[in-house]
Amino acid sequence: MPVAHGVAAGMGGMRAAGDLVARLQMARGMRLVEAKTYVACKLGVGVRDLSDCVAMQEVRADLGLGRILEGEAPHPFDPSPMEAKANIARLIDLPINSVERLRARGLS
Repeated sequence: MPVAHGVAAGMGGMRAAGDLVARLQMARGMRLVEAKTYVACKLGVGVRDLSDCVAMQEVRADLGLGRILEGEAPHPFDPSPMEAKANIARLIDLPINSVERLRARGLS
């Protein structure tokens, strides 16, 4: 059970770009199609690529957005979860509370 919870919760629960799309839907009230188009544009991929786990694994690694490490070992230069959140906030131009708190304290 701890493994299932670990995969489903937190930054380890990312699936392709669904977390980015969901953030925009909740924070900006975007409709699904609009949010997918926005994220695809920001990532430099097609909308269909957003649901491709293999393609998004590479895109996330290249942009430092965090990756799912089910099938591969972590790379020493992968960002920490907080670094990944900061990169997500910067890339999709969306404030994330935890990142904003770090910036306010001068830690980011």
